[in-house]
Amino acid sequence: MKNRVGVHDIGIVGCGTAGPAAALFFARAGHRVTLYERFAAPSAVGAGIMLQPTGQAVLARLGLHDAVVSRGARIDRLRCETASRRTVLDLKYERLGSDLFGVGLHRGVLFETLYGALLCEDISLRLGVAAVGLARIRGERRRFIKDAHGDLYGPHDLIVVADGARSELRDDTDTHLSKSVRTYPWGALWFVADDHDRSFTGELYQVVDGTRRLLGLLPTGLGPSHATAGPKVSIFWSVRGTTVDAVRAAGIDAWKREVLRLAPQAAVVLGQVESIDQLLYATYNDVDMPRWHTHDVVYIGDAAHAMSPQLGQGCNLALCDAMILAECVARAHDIPRALAAYSSAREAHVRFYQFATRWLTPFFQSDATPLGLLRDVLMGPASRIPYVAREMVASMGGVKEGLLFGRHPLATR
Repeated sequence: MKNRVGVHDIGIVGCGTAGPAAALFFARAGHRVTLYERFAAPSAVGAGIMLQPTGQAVLARLGLHDAVVSRGARIDRLRCETASRRTVLDLKYERLGSDLFGVGLHRGVLFETLYGALLCEDISLRLGVAAVGLARIRGERRRFIKDAHGDLYGPHDLIVVADGARSELRDDTDTHLSKSVRTYPWGALWFVADDHDRSFTGELYQVVDGTRRLLGLLPTGLGPSHATAGPKVSIFWSVRGTTVDAVRAAGIDAWKREVLRLAPQAAVVLGQVESIDQLLYATYNDVDMPRWHTHDVVYIGDAAHAMSPQLGQGCNLALCDAMILAECVARAHDIPRALAAYSSAREAHVRFYQFATRWLTPFFQSDATPLGLLRDVLMGPASRIPYVAREMVASMGGVKEGLLFGRHPLATR
């Protein structure tokens, strides 16, 4: 129950990015917060991510900006070339403002920082709770969280679902929310290498060969505390899900030959990949929910709007969700109004990136060969038109809210 006006009991499901960020904002606003996580010892899984100006602004609001950015690698430019060295994209953050840039980051750094901050707040952590549904009991208007054993946790005035693209809670029929969830046919093999000589700095570099070959090299900073010392670089190799076994069967030498054909400079780190089994495969989901809330449940982050990482927005949209949700709860008189205000506030920003990602991804990862030809011929010249270049950089920086107009103010807060 509430013990004073404006204070809510909030249950948050998921300890990835959106969940911990939301928990911190709510706890610091004086709400009672319980964070549920299915793993008894949560940790970050994954390689390099891009922290955009929007995500950096949210971390600054949490007082965590310097702790995260100091372990990342500053990215001033996205450069993409074909195998024949034709420029496809050459986008520089300076078009957004001289003080704005991206940060190549190991996902573990963001997790460690957020999780460490949780431990310093009055937040109840319930680890090892695999939430699979939402429930009510007779005589109680508030919701409970139900685990795989049928045990109930709560009740809570507000439940925030932030347990990622594979959330089981979207299937809870009590929420009455429709959704579409599909797995992209293409994913990526990845590896995090040491880059002691700092051979890769200042840019996310990509090489494409049609739409079936894409190599990415992302400087990833110092990595989390448990990583070996020194700067890292994340290597991404696009691959169709149905061909992963064939790539593995061909062996590490065949893969290295393909990488070196596209990017000879990768030789300085490829020696660290001794077995094909060191390459981990990541899949992407596309999640579309026409509505993100009921009167007391809201979905945020990848649970609400997972998408291909082609534009590098995943963690940034999740951080924005968390902050704006907390702001809406602070301003509204009750939870239903707060959630309606939240969905309205996030609509333009999230829907633009869902649309743009779905539209752009097949030009870089698909079986549609003609799209690769169009990309190679048109994108380079188009990106040299000042207006087009500014809009491309704005999309990359996470601040677009519409096709022609609209800027999200978060990067300048």
